[in-house]
Parts: sequence; structure tokens; C-alpha cells
Amino acid sequence: MLAGHAASYWREPPERTAVPDSHRGLLSSDRPLADAYDCAMLDLDGVVYVGPHAVEGVPALLDRARGQGMTLAFVTNNASRTPQSVAAHLNELGVEAAASDVVTSAQAAARELSARLDPGAKVLVIGGKGLRVALEEQGLTCVNRADEHPAAVVQGFDRSVGWEQLAEATYAVHAGALWVAANLDLTVPTAGGIAPGNGTLVNAVAAAANVRPAVVAGKPYRPLFDETVRRIASERPLVVGDRLDTDIEGARNCDADSLLVMTGVTDPPALCRARPEQRPSYLAWTLDALFDEHHAPVRHGETFELGGWQVAVRDQRLVADEHGADRGDALRAAASAAWAWYDEDSTARDDATLDGCDADWLQP
Repeated sequence: MLAGHAASYWREPPERTAVPDSHRGLLSSDRPLADAYDCAMLDLDGVVYVGPHAVEGVPALLDRARGQGMTLAFVTNNASRTPQSVAAHLNELGVEAAASDVVTSAQAAARELSARLDPGAKVLVIGGKGLRVALEEQGLTCVNRADEHPAAVVQGFDRSVGWEQLAEATYAVHAGALWVAANLDLTVPTAGGIAPGNGTLVNAVAAAANVRPAVVAGKPYRPLFDETVRRIASERPLVVGDRLDTDIEGARNCDADSLLVMTGVTDPPALCRARPEQRPSYLAWTLDALFDEHHAPVRHGETFELGGWQVAVRDQRLVADEHGADRGDALRAAASAAWAWYDEDSTARDDATLDGCDADWLQP
């Protein structure tokens, strides 16, 4: 059942224990997450695979989750590939997936456009096949030039996008066309390194047109999550990601619970600096955490305790007074202590550096 656009996806949110809600603390779950939630909304790069290879153990973990009744949705900001192409890639990596399991920002953008335009309306496409297929599925007409008088412009990343397409987008936006962006990711990883992403190209059009997109479909905005819930028919989804600024912030934007795994771009220092709107509900080193109970650290003054770990911030340094056995518990206690310090300590400013976040005890 689709949650309303302004509603939470979690009907009966678990209580936040030990850490005050004002600090956006971690949740506790007395059941494994694969039992407590009916769907895992999985980011791809950094969660399911890294570069050309599946994350170690993830194909088997996803098979196990599916076998226990959890629905899997593979949710991506990538608008250039079709769901069929994404599913084929996942299967090559040993992850069972059908096209119907994949939800892209192109599909979310097309849904937003179909809700605002007349059937068959012309849409200027700045992007690749993924956008065109999604628009056609919604009964919209794809065009290539502003002089075809499109009612809207949709912009998504594709390696083929160049100056001529950006110019056509600018002409159409100047003429009053509705502008929808698939996502605002500033960069994309490539074999040669980090390269400009769709957000960078959107900024180019925005600078020329002196206006921003009316709608952004991808993470961290709601449309992609709403589209996923609509297609998967989930009532209690768990967003699983590796990025604070897209996956986790997106979950917060629609009041969904989230699991941050440390197999992608986020490292302990970045985690400790996370702003309240980018703090996950659950936290773990790997996706094995789907099958674990989760406990929030207990606070005693400046110290956060969990599983034998006692972690605090003193003199602007994160310290572990006592060590436990589970490095996952260390990560959770450290994040909680750091967040409380940033939220409460008058010396903790936006540019303040908290030392000790790269300590050896904060490694998997």
C-alpha cells in the first residue's frame, strides 16, 4: 500500500531508546531487521557492489533475506540505464533480480511529469535511454529540440549529454517549460576517477536560465522513494545505503527508517560529523546487520555504553575508556558520542574537528 505523499512509511515507529530524539539517535530493534521490516530499499554502488564486483557476501545475504520473506527493491539515482539493464548487471554479479525489482530516478521523474502534464504531452529529453523508456511507459512523447515546443524538460545523466543538449534545455526552460531533474548528484565515479554528474550539468542550465528545476526526482528527495513504495507495495520499508547525503537524508525526508552500511563511501570521520538530518536509524559495518537485533547505546553523562564499549568526547577527542568485543558496537557508541558533542557542546562548531574518529578501535 502506498503511503501518502506527506505521510511516514513507518506506521508504528519504534521508540528511540537511550539517546534523546533531539540528537537523532540510533534506534533499537529487539527483532532482526529482516523480520522487523517488510522491504529493503537497497542502494546499489557501495551496498550491493563496489565498482565491477559484488560486495563480499552480499549475494548470499540477499538470497537469505528474500528467503525469509523480505522484499528487495534495488533503488538507484542512475537515470541512464533501464531497469532491465540494471537487473541484468545484478544477475551477472550473482544477485537475483528482475526488472520489476529495480526502481530508477528516471521512473520517478516520469511519474512526476505524468501527474502534471496531459497524456501524450511533449517532453524534451536531456539524457539517455533510461529516461526515454520511462517517459514512454507513462504515455508521454519524447522530443529532442526546444522548437518542438515541449511542455516540459527532463534532465538526467548520460555520457552523451553535451553543449547542444544543454542549450536546448535552456531554450525550453526560458520559454516556460516545466523542468524536472532526475537527480542532483554533482559527481559520478568512473574508471578514470571522479567526473561531473547530473547535478553539475543541471547547474550549467540553471546558471544560463536563472532558474532551478521545479522537481527533483532522485534521492534525497521523496519521488524516488514514493515510486519504490508504489511499485513494491511495501508498508514497512527499510532504506539501506552507504551515503549520508542521499540514502540516509532521503530516508529522513520521508520519515522512513534507515540502515547505513560502511562498505561504500562513508568512513568513521564522516559518520561522526553527520548532521541530524543525515543520521541513520541503524548502523553497521556490513549488510550482515539485516539479521541482527540492534541496540542503541545507553548514555551515562558524557559516556555512551554498548556491548562493553564506553566511549566519550573529552577535550575535543573521541576516546574509548573501555573496549568490548564487537566493533559494530564500537561504531554505534562512537557515532552517538560524537553526535551528542556536536549537538550540545558550545565549542563544537560546523568547522570544528573532532579528533580520534580514525582511531584503530574504529576499524572493522
